[in-house]
Amino acid sequence: MPISRIAIGRPEEARHPDTLKAGLAEFISTFIFVFAGQGSGSAFAKLTGGAANTPAGLVAAAVAHAFALFVAVAIGANISGGHVNPAVTFGAFIGGNITLLNGIVYWIAQLAGSVLACLLLEFSTGGMETSAFGLSADVSVFNALVFEIVMTFGLVYTVYATAIDPKKGNIGIIAPLAIGFIVGANILAGGAFDGASMNPAVSFGPAVVSWSWNNHWVYWAGPLIGAGIAGLLYEFIFIGNSEPAPADYQRLSA
Repeated sequence: MPISRIAIGRPEEARHPDTLKAGLAEFISTFIFVFAGQGSGSAFAKLTGGAANTPAGLVAAAVAHAFALFVAVAIGANISGGHVNPAVTFGAFIGGNITLLNGIVYWIAQLAGSVLACLLLEFSTGGMETSAFGLSADVSVFNALVFEIVMTFGLVYTVYATAIDPKKGNIGIIAPLAIGFIVGANILAGGAFDGASMNPAVSFGPAVVSWSWNNHWVYWAGPLIGAGIAGLLYEFIFIGNSEPAPADYQRLSA
């Protein structure tokens, strides 16, 4: 069962060259994803005179994030598994597919990649503000929390079904494509309400650069809860004891 596979790991694992390489891959993938995703918002705001919060802006954000995540997952797949998201790493940990210490290395790399991407984006745009995630005026904290839980559940469930499940077979590039598509679709569904983060790293970088932390906890609690539920559900019901899941799901293709 997945609970029995949950492990803290040994300190030397976190310092192993393979773990450090995986951490670097996560840093680069997250950097690419956040720079492209946040950059699309800055570009649209510049082209429309600051009117990024429009239907066209929402579609542009969904497309940019879907494309960028597809690439970010694909380029990290053979090194780190292409998590690109602390919630995905947490879901993999809950299912017993990565140790806690290795997961912490991933988290540090993902958060650092997001912060650097936002800093360089602000610099390269001549000081354009990298806005932190926030709730719409008519959306409560509870509403946003439910949105983040449900959307991240869909994301991590997709990751399990296409990348972690040992019975997935040879699906090749379909895994990063499906993961990018579900993020794009979720942005269309929830972007107008709370920004549709589904990724604590994506929320953390802009919050650090703009130093705006209003309701920031929602963008951690929601994704982690949703990821944990998806990991446990898929592991218990669909994987179970049939076959051990690949450690750290280091390859998305067979």
